[in-house]
Amino acid sequence: MHHPGPPRFVSVGESVELAPRTPDPTGSYRWSVAAAPEESSFDAGASIPVGTPAGYPASDVDEKAESDETGPVVHFHPDVPGAYTVELDAPDGTHELTVRAFPDERHAAQFSVAAEELPVDESKLDDTPISVSGPFNHHLMATKRPRRVGDDYVLDVQLLPGEHTAAFSVEDDLAEGVRTSVEVEGPGRPRIRLDATVEDDEVVVTATPKAAPDSEFSDADLPVEFYLDGRDELGETDVTIDGRELRVAADALSDRARIHAVTAGERRSIGDTVVLDATGSDSVAVTRPNDPPAWAETPTVYEIFVRSFAGETLPTTFGEIERRVEYLQSLDVDCLWLTPVLASPTTHGYHITDYLDTASDLGSRAAFESLVDRCHDAGIKVVFDLVINHTSRDHPAFQMHAAGVDEYADHFRRVDGDRNVVDTDWASLRDGEDVPEYYFNWSRIPNVNYDSLSVRSWMLDVVDEWAGVVDGFRCDVAWGVSHAFWKEVRDRAPDDFLLLDETIPRDAAYHEGEFHMHYDTTLYETLRDIGEGEKPADAVLDALDDATWAGFPDSAVHLRYVENHDEDRYIDECDEASLRAAAAATFTVPGAPMIYYGQERGVPEQRGPMRWHDGDADLTAFHRALTSLRAETPTLREGSVEAVDYDVVTGDGKADADAVTAYAREDENGRYVVVLNFSDDPATVSLGENVESTDLLSGEAVVAGNDLDVVDAVVLRTA
Repeated sequence: MHHPGPPRFVSVGESVELAPRTPDPTGSYRWSVAAAPEESSFDAGASIPVGTPAGYPASDVDEKAESDETGPVVHFHPDVPGAYTVELDAPDGTHELTVRAFPDERHAAQFSVAAEELPVDESKLDDTPISVSGPFNHHLMATKRPRRVGDDYVLDVQLLPGEHTAAFSVEDDLAEGVRTSVEVEGPGRPRIRLDATVEDDEVVVTATPKAAPDSEFSDADLPVEFYLDGRDELGETDVTIDGRELRVAADALSDRARIHAVTAGERRSIGDTVVLDATGSDSVAVTRPNDPPAWAETPTVYEIFVRSFAGETLPTTFGEIERRVEYLQSLDVDCLWLTPVLASPTTHGYHITDYLDTASDLGSRAAFESLVDRCHDAGIKVVFDLVINHTSRDHPAFQMHAAGVDEYADHFRRVDGDRNVVDTDWASLRDGEDVPEYYFNWSRIPNVNYDSLSVRSWMLDVVDEWAGVVDGFRCDVAWGVSHAFWKEVRDRAPDDFLLLDETIPRDAAYHEGEFHMHYDTTLYETLRDIGEGEKPADAVLDALDDATWAGFPDSAVHLRYVENHDEDRYIDECDEASLRAAAAATFTVPGAPMIYYGQERGVPEQRGPMRWHDGDADLTAFHRALTSLRAETPTLREGSVEAVDYDVVTGDGKADADAVTAYAREDENGRYVVVLNFSDDPATVSLGENVESTDLLSGEAVVAGNDLDVVDAVVLRTA
């Protein structure tokens, strides 16, 4: 079926990518506007031009994008708030989809850097190109140029509420960049949850909206909008809506029905969905597709940088990793994330040259599947690194594209030649100069073009090829691939399959029918700042609150980590004392804690060989205590989290009060207090509640009278 999927919820100023599903590259498709708000400039029946994604200048796509011609993949830009109905004429019929546009949420903002901070002689600045790049323009170099205002260089932008970062790069060279940030005032996103119950012969769908923490709206003030799904037979006449309830007779459900809802205060929420499946004449099954698989709600994750895991001498292969699964078991690992294992000319593997075969140096596909089976026997799920934003420029598809083979002409995005910021000579494919598009200065990994049905079909085949082998995908550069494509991936993946996004900074929009688990960039950055003495330790709980402000539902899973293959080792940037406290934080707050291989062995290099014979045994034992305690203590996985009262005794040889924090985890199984000390010096802490004397991490008594001795981290059950 080519139907484009669920209703879309956006704001004016955003674009919506519209694409047929299960695309036939040889098929004929036409997009048009069937209905639009009265104030809109879109006429009913008008074709939707190809357009460009929000934030991209029109010159960044091929010439067709600058015309009014429609195509199989378009980027629709709602021009006023309201509900739009768009139609897709496809080989299997005409399909309708609702696009609900809310008011523009962006505010005028300005990035600024003092001229004297830029690494170039000020007398030469006026003749020196400067790029400004960041998440706001997809990290595309040479697309945004600042202007000189007095002693500063500034860039005017439209941004959502929150903190935003940018890099001012002299000579378009990221290595010569100065980072800056701007805080845009405004409230967070509201949230909404849908639940459904079967009452006699009727299904009742209930919406529960929640206002953002800093909103002027109360929960009771928030409106609810329900939407049906154009893929289903259920129609408007089959349901009744009364405020926050939607009702449908069970006998009106002939098959599957998807109910969507959204709310809005000062800003819109992301949508939520319930799926109603008629499983018999008097039975309806209810599922919530935005929730994670049960196994992925609170797993302990271990990331392996594959070619370093066997150590200094042996080359890493699937077989060598399989021989070390017992080590993962000793760490109570629930989920193994492997960096890319497909064919690639690089050690890191993110430059893919063959999506359907494993890397020869790692082993055969059969050997990979043997590793997966061994992990499954050990109760460990396996997550596969899916790299589909780009290919290696050594991939035959790009080589064919660059050599002008017609069948590959639309497989990669092309941009104007003046966007080339690296020392690479590229073959031009059109009159005038053009080059492949790439993010940052990644000249060896050109971006594939998801406006091409051939590319979409190709990458969906890749998804299907591996989704039956592993238990989930960690999706590299998820922010570079369209929401529409990820929604299709989510719908075709197995029901118990995990999707983890690399979206930096994290963005709740990727949770709407797309990903279950998200990099927690906020906690990661906060733990680094605490370890470097730039923030107090109490900022840990503030970082946790950020997910609610950003609009993530409570069921979203956040990957809590202190380092990964893209980041410097925490122990190098900070020290071992703060590493222990930071690691303990990731294991004692809600979410999915992750150990990056070697973190627990004291490996100093970002991607260095695993230290087996000379690793830090005490640090390993500390991590093993964290994983074991979490595995044995449901409250540390599922309980609520709240601050507790505490005082720190300061003085000679004692930790600074800013290096210490305390919080509690509580549920029906009990209440536990966690105290963290990020300092090299021990801390003496007085708690505002009674606790048992034994630290559950070390097994030692740490309470004497009213005082508690904390070297790095303690976990205590309340008395």
